[in-house]
This record gives sequence, C-alpha cells and structure tokens, in this order.
Amino acid sequence: MLRVNGIEVGVTITGEGPAVLLLHGFPHTRRLWAEIVPRLARRHRVIAPDLRGLGESERPPDGYDAGTLAADAEALLDALGEPTASVVGIDAGAPPAFLLAMRRPGRVRRLVLMESLLGRLPGAEEFLAGGPPWWFGFHAIPGLAETVLTGHEAEYVDWFLDAGTRGRGLPREIRDHFVAAYTGRDALRAAFAHYRAMPVSAGQIADAVTSGRLAVPTMAIGAHPVGDALARQLRPIADDLVTHLVEDCGHIIPLDRPDALAELLEPFLAEKTTLAS
Repeated sequence: MLRVNGIEVGVTITGEGPAVLLLHGFPHTRRLWAEIVPRLARRHRVIAPDLRGLGESERPPDGYDAGTLAADAEALLDALGEPTASVVGIDAGAPPAFLLAMRRPGRVRRLVLMESLLGRLPGAEEFLAGGPPWWFGFHAIPGLAETVLTGHEAEYVDWFLDAGTRGRGLPREIRDHFVAAYTGRDALRAAFAHYRAMPVSAGQIADAVTSGRLAVPTMAIGAHPVGDALARQLRPIADDLVTHLVEDCGHIIPLDRPDALAELLEPFLAEKTTLAS
C-alpha cells in the first residue's frame, strides 16, 4: 500500500529495469495482469496498481475522472522514484493512460492502449452505431446499480468475465478474487463512479486533443468487441502509431490471450524511445 495523490493505493511491484505501469479496467483489479507481469518483469520494473476505488485501493467519494486517475498514476511514479515509464492501459485504464501521455509526454516512454474508447473522439461511429454498451447507462444513474446488484454481485461479474473471454472463463482463483473485489454496496459504488465520471473524462480528452497531439510512440490493440475503433480514434491525432487486432480474443486480453499479448508487448516496450519534450 502506498499513499499517492491523497489516497491509499494497492500496488504490485516486481522486476528490475525500465518501468512499465499497468492500468486495469472493470470489473478487474491488478490481478488482471497475472499472466503478463512475470514475462515483463524479466526486463522491466513492473508496477501494477489497483485503480482508485477498486481492489485494495481506497474508495474516496470523488476523483474518478480520467484526469484525476492520470494524476494518481503520475503520483505513483513519483512515490516509486520513477521519472519515466511505459504505460499500458486497458478498458477504464486506457483514458487515464492516454491523458498522462498527452499532459506529461516526457514521463511516458511508450504507450499501449487496449479495448477502450477515448471519450467522444471521432472514429468510433461504427462501433457506437447501435448506441453505447447497455451497462454504461445502467452504471451511470447514481445509486441505481448498487441497489439492484447488492447480493447478486457474483452473477453480474461473471457475465462480464464470460463475455470478456468469449465464454472460455477465467481460472477459478482469479474469478473469485474479482467477485470478492466487487462485492458490497460501497465496492459497487466506487466501481460505477468511474462510469459516472465519463462525461468529465470525455471533456478532458477533447481538451487535450484540441491543445496538442499524441507524440509518444503508441500501440493500439483491439479484440472483441472494440476491434479497431480505438485505432480509428487515434490515427488522426497520433504521430507514431502501430495497431494490432488479436484474433479469437475477448475483451479481457491479458487473461484470455496472454501469449498473444506478450508477443506484442515485449518487443514494443523493448524498443528505444526518444522522449518527447
């Protein structure tokens, strides 16, 4: 546990070398990276925190917008004495990773974004043609989802874990850990606070793009269901972008197709980077 940006954050730190910061999404914790951390730790100092409000991290009443989450990430690097890091974000971890790279490019050597959308940036129109995923609206209404789901957290989390692996599921230990992390009204409240902050996050992303370009070398990785929507959002604003689609892979790439993900991450993170000014 480390105190960063005014909150207590649970974090796993292992390995030696250039720092890599891993930011998970919903309904996950830092255990999302269980298959990836040992591989990256052979050459890197791997830093995997629980996002604000999730897992072992403190559940404050506010601060769930992407800008504050980016500040949490930067404060964590400060606390660990890391002036720079490569940053990998998936799902809810992608917008703060993006904003950190946009706002503080000198601190981000390389950026990897997976299975997420960046606010209302153009490029995701096809993905959103039928409207955003149903749970976005459900989670956004203050108090509703907590009231409905308390006592049924396991069934709800299981739906996301099954869908996110295209029915293949997760190892029982990790599944049970995720369920426990999202059990209880306050745990649900903190989780859904990330969704309730999305309008603020979208405005922060739009402002960042208006005032500058993404100069950090970036890799976008898609699977099912987001596919290439994220890459389409990034292409007009990124100076150095590579994109990949992982075949036959669900949303939870690090646990559904860890070997394929490692094959993409390891060489990309190992490349030399000239830091942006």
